[in-house]
Amino acid sequence: MSSSPRNDFDPLAYHPTFEWHFLSPKYWGTWLLVISCIPLALLPHKLRYWLSARVAQLLVSKRKGTTLNAWVNLELCFPEKSEQEREAILQETLTTAGVFLTGFGRLTLRGKTWLDKQCEIRGLENIKNQIDNGQNAILLVPHTWAIDIPAILLASKGMPVSAMAKKQSNDVLDWLMHRQRVQYGGRVYERSGGVKPFIKSVRDGYLGYYLPDQDHGPEHSIFVDFFAATKATLPGLGKLAKVSRAVIIPVYAMIDAKSGKYIVDIHPAFEQFPTSNEAEDARMMNAFIEQRAGQYPEQYMWILKLLKTQPDGVNYYRLAKQKQKQAG
Repeated sequence: MSSSPRNDFDPLAYHPTFEWHFLSPKYWGTWLLVISCIPLALLPHKLRYWLSARVAQLLVSKRKGTTLNAWVNLELCFPEKSEQEREAILQETLTTAGVFLTGFGRLTLRGKTWLDKQCEIRGLENIKNQIDNGQNAILLVPHTWAIDIPAILLASKGMPVSAMAKKQSNDVLDWLMHRQRVQYGGRVYERSGGVKPFIKSVRDGYLGYYLPDQDHGPEHSIFVDFFAATKATLPGLGKLAKVSRAVIIPVYAMIDAKSGKYIVDIHPAFEQFPTSNEAEDARMMNAFIEQRAGQYPEQYMWILKLLKTQPDGVNYYRLAKQKQKQAG
């Protein structure tokens, strides 16, 4: 890759900056949380793993909030598994989440050398070969706990990444998260600004960062299979690949909870993509998630309301909450 300086500034990109009102009492709780995360991130890994496992145990038994969402998702996606098997997946999932989140601050506190040693990246040639052939690329990155790692890691290696993100409701956290995401370069575009700037950045040689598994409601989605369930899935990846003149490279990011090491699996680009059918394109996306989340279920963010929008209008998360209330 070229070692010459790269100008990542784009006036259309999202550029949150520090503002003095961030120091107002409204955000004191946020700053206390951020400051407390620093010593937590520096704890020995074995201690962070132990704490994460204990908290996970407590959350699994409570079945409330986002943990209840995970129970619903696992029941709908894996009806063939016993409750004990699903509970084991959830225990591992929340332990993995705890290990990642308690160490999240290290991505800012440490430097490139630490990040390189902390990461195992497999299949990097699947990106390099495309770049060397002058081919644009969009990375398909499902919602695992380590979802931000590939973007930060690739940017640290001089491969510019361009992503779309939704602004956080907490301005301080939004600013801090953005700083961390672009600490080694790259661009982030706010979703409300539309997709055109993102497309242009991919055409200009940036690696697009596409998140395939969020539920954006019935007006933006089509319904396709997802494990044993039906999922409202964004249908536009094929069109995005065409207008960006890009191949789609699936990526699955992980963290080994027992060692704390990050693992980034970069797979070969989708063949014969896009197809002539949006539903087939969407199904190909979901099939990749099924394959990887089926093999490494503890890495996936089962706490999200992945299946909120259903063809018959049923809200399984609301029903589960109501059932829980009725049970006392």
